[in-house]
Amino acid sequence: MTSLDSVLDKDGVRLTVDDAVATVTLTNPAKRNAQSPALWRALTEAGRALPGSVRVVVLRGEGKSFSAGLDRQAFAPEGFDGEPSFLDMARGPETELDATIAGYQEAFTWWRRNDIVSIAAVQGHAIGAGFQLALACDLRIVAEDVQFAMRETSLGLVPDLTGTHPLVNLVGYARALEICATGRFVHAEEAERTGLANLVVPADQLDAAGLDLAGALLAAPRDAVVETKALLSGALSRTYEEQRTAERAAQGRRLRDLAGLAD
Repeated sequence: MTSLDSVLDKDGVRLTVDDAVATVTLTNPAKRNAQSPALWRALTEAGRALPGSVRVVVLRGEGKSFSAGLDRQAFAPEGFDGEPSFLDMARGPETELDATIAGYQEAFTWWRRNDIVSIAAVQGHAIGAGFQLALACDLRIVAEDVQFAMRETSLGLVPDLTGTHPLVNLVGYARALEICATGRFVHAEEAERTGLANLVVPADQLDAAGLDLAGALLAAPRDAVVETKALLSGALSRTYEEQRTAERAAQGRRLRDLAGLAD
């Protein structure tokens, strides 16, 4: 794979690969990277298209905003070209609606795969679906002008693109409820203080900070990072004793591998 080889470029999503680092870019700054079903399908395709050599994925958005959320055309009677409107989908069978939403969610799930570490580099507005896309990643670097908001509840909806689980894990139930129920903005200082952001940088340093973090993540052996990520991501669902057992099993695999005794 050559440096910055373009693997995919469609429907507002571009995937490029440079050795062990892939970059997924939202490419519709004129609409503040508003999201649509076509964009979600392209994001899902980007995840499936990642070469096996990729260890770190950086997610970024072109322009002043990371993503202003769902394109409101989804609620217009005509919907998007070639797509039913969300209102038409709501009138259909409940099982079909559930399956459709599950398909949309696939765009937000692959970022947590154990074989990669994902970094969202977020500037400007990250609203609704944009907030949830940032939450889908393992780590978040934000610009000083970042504005997170979960506006779904204010519109009579609920966050349904996998964002509720990481939000509660990061900031706790009470703050997550307050953020979602009020729809208020969370700015950079609060994001860093509450754990939503790993790092805050000036906007003109955001891309460089993402690549710096990617380089730091590549310094450790891949298998050790994969095992560590699996341990940490499963920790909240395990008891203390179960986590101790998981640590022993993972360390045993690593030691056998280092000794050349791996299965």
